[in-house]
Amino acid sequence: MTAQNTALPNTMQVEDDRTGLSIGTLRRAMADNLFYIQGKYPDIATQNDYYMALAYTVRDRLLQRWLATREAYDGAGVRMVCYLSAEFLLGPHLGNNLVNLNIYQPVEKAITESGLNLDQLIAQEEEPGLGNGGLGRLAACYMESLASLEIPAIGYGIRYEFGIFDQEICDGWQVEITDKWLQYGNPWEILQADSAVEVKFGGYTEFYTTEQGEQRVRWVPNYALKGVPYDTPILGYRVNTANTLRLWKAEASESFNFQRFNQGDYYGAVNAKTTAENLTKVLYPNDEQIQGKELRLQQQYFFVSCSLQDMIRIHLAEGNRLETFHEKFTAQLNDTHPAVGVAELMRLLVDEHAMPWDTAWQVTQKTFAYTNHTLLPEALEKWPIGLFGRLLPRHLEIIYEINQRFLDQVQQQFPDDDGKLAALSLIDESGERYVRMANLASVGSYSINGVAALHSELVKSTVLKDFHQLWPQKITNVTNGVTPRRWLVLSNPQLAELITSKIGNGWVQDLDQLKQLEALVNDSGFCSAWQQVKLANKQRLAQRILDFTGIEVDPTSMFDIQVKRIHEYKRQHLNVLHIITLYNRLKANPTQTMVPRTFVFGGKAAPGYFMAKLMIKLITSVGEVVNHDPDVAGRLKVVFLPDYNVTNSQPVYPAADLSEQISTAGKEASGTGNMKFSMNGALTIGTLDGANVEIRDAVGDENFFLFGLTVEDVMALKDQGYQPKKYYHRHSSLQNIIDQLSSGVFSQGDQNLFRPLVDNLLYQDPYLLLADYQAYVECQDRVSQAYADATHWTRMSILNSARMGKFSSDRSIRDYAKNIWQVKPVPVKLKEYIQANAGLQVNTP
Repeated sequence: MTAQNTALPNTMQVEDDRTGLSIGTLRRAMADNLFYIQGKYPDIATQNDYYMALAYTVRDRLLQRWLATREAYDGAGVRMVCYLSAEFLLGPHLGNNLVNLNIYQPVEKAITESGLNLDQLIAQEEEPGLGNGGLGRLAACYMESLASLEIPAIGYGIRYEFGIFDQEICDGWQVEITDKWLQYGNPWEILQADSAVEVKFGGYTEFYTTEQGEQRVRWVPNYALKGVPYDTPILGYRVNTANTLRLWKAEASESFNFQRFNQGDYYGAVNAKTTAENLTKVLYPNDEQIQGKELRLQQQYFFVSCSLQDMIRIHLAEGNRLETFHEKFTAQLNDTHPAVGVAELMRLLVDEHAMPWDTAWQVTQKTFAYTNHTLLPEALEKWPIGLFGRLLPRHLEIIYEINQRFLDQVQQQFPDDDGKLAALSLIDESGERYVRMANLASVGSYSINGVAALHSELVKSTVLKDFHQLWPQKITNVTNGVTPRRWLVLSNPQLAELITSKIGNGWVQDLDQLKQLEALVNDSGFCSAWQQVKLANKQRLAQRILDFTGIEVDPTSMFDIQVKRIHEYKRQHLNVLHIITLYNRLKANPTQTMVPRTFVFGGKAAPGYFMAKLMIKLITSVGEVVNHDPDVAGRLKVVFLPDYNVTNSQPVYPAADLSEQISTAGKEASGTGNMKFSMNGALTIGTLDGANVEIRDAVGDENFFLFGLTVEDVMALKDQGYQPKKYYHRHSSLQNIIDQLSSGVFSQGDQNLFRPLVDNLLYQDPYLLLADYQAYVECQDRVSQAYADATHWTRMSILNSARMGKFSSDRSIRDYAKNIWQVKPVPVKLKEYIQANAGLQVNTP
């Protein structure tokens, strides 16, 4: 059999097992992968073996697109986005790849005919928890949208061996369990050992003179590690583009020391390997101790250095000069974690490639763009000078040089303004000296952007005020978005099917088309179907809640959901104050009519964040009392869903009736959970914070439950001297709740358990819970009234989904591409030689 048989009569098409999509081919391919890759036959194969066999079957169908994409980008003139992020919270790959390849149904049928269950195999996948929350989830959405829009891109990050911890709830407290996402292997990644690079640390610098008489600096490190890349194809939706996510693993340059082994030092023989690999062992170590800070800085520099070296290698391999580096690449800094890249690119250009300083600085400033994600001063990274200089002595020198030249320019523009110099300096000298990473990123980038309209304005007026005054055009806005492929098509297939049945499937690639649903809000049949989908999703979540927590909830009750990282500014404890308010009403009058509610919480507290952990204990403790009180009679239930991650969140958003977005105004940069909820038809109760402002504008004031202080109110209240105890005395219901928490009503009589939380609210209350309490409770009463009218609620639900087009990550990426990156799509065609493999011809008998 040869490929030359194509012209013979009486021939039949035979699909290649690597690319074919017929049911028979998919079944055969999976059986082959089970046998030849997993080394199993059906009688001894586990569910994980079947999952791995299916994953490799799907990956085969990805690779032809991935290789064709890489070849398309090798051509001259292709400008690429490099997305540098310390976090990529990707979620499971299998389901998303089935959707984007448009093979979900044939694969499901092939799996069923093989006697297996696709849902069970998808559930088998361990998700790569390579992020803490919104920052990493956003990066994952952006990578998917970049591919879907056919924009050339590489994502660069860290291949943490252990991702964000798995969370268990024991006696109401969070317990952190090691996340072993790699323990059974990762079928989606491809090791690229031949592209490894060296990364140096420590040591000292020295001046030397070249043969041409030029003065240069040499970095003499204490030690060097090897950065080894693992590539994961990130496929776009129904296109041939599959971009690369390249994650770096740290390894020792020499893994085994024979001399030490021969001397009997068996542990020392492998010590270098162990020490090196510790660098990429764990996501974001606890940085309360100096050792944690050091490791975190090492991680950040490690992946940035690896990535920039890789970009330079690609650029030079295409025959380009480094002076045009910024024309080939634009590098987006996802927050300050990769900001050390400004100094590293300067080092590589000046020290390693002998480029003049001024030329290198022009290239560097034209390469980087910086996304600011926070208004919290404590979240703006800064590193002690001593630590920074000990780990990266050459970079500290470079930062000093950048700073001196920059401040000389500032002084010319603002003469005799020492305050301006102090605010803009890359070095904080107000006490212990620090390197300010946000300042470094701002100076070394051609663009700075916030992630919501309100946030971007606050960036200009607060944390980067002086930079905005210096460069008025430099700070722009790109409102965040989420991909509808995972967060609606995959997570909520029944709703996606209903929508498609009415308006076609073009909305999946153009979310603005959901506006066509507005014409259906008075269609009783459509509204009834919408309600049925919501109820089915609530029933599925109710079963999951029962399986995970043992708590039985009523799917016909209002599902009031707050899922996100546990943090005081996100104010999960304000939600709890409302729950206790409702509970107290029922205790005072057990026969009163009340809209039944199921309150669902989910989220992880940072391991070292005591108050956040206490907030989890508060939620579970209140739940223990409320859920077992006969006076409540099933009208209130409180649930804390453990181990909130991408996998466990996918059933949550489709089931929500009410989305809690109640952070203190001015504290949340954007939020993306708020978008996922609304996209799936939940109504929002929220403050004018982050993207809530734009969501409310989009869906309409009448379809959003607004309460609370504005940013201006918050600032004014704090300026005049906020006294939380005034609110405690002003509202009897609030006073009663605080007293109950103090007296042990919700802690089995323990009056000390919640004392830190109570004292914080009464004497500090930095996030103004008590000031917003009454407005929140009154707004929640309006929510109950609205929910009682099922017809009107459904109308509002449909309009929330219909008006969410702006919040697709596709729109975000288009904004970046047009307004910041200046990149254009590059359509990818499958090569003929690849297509030929999928169409071999053989003679028929």
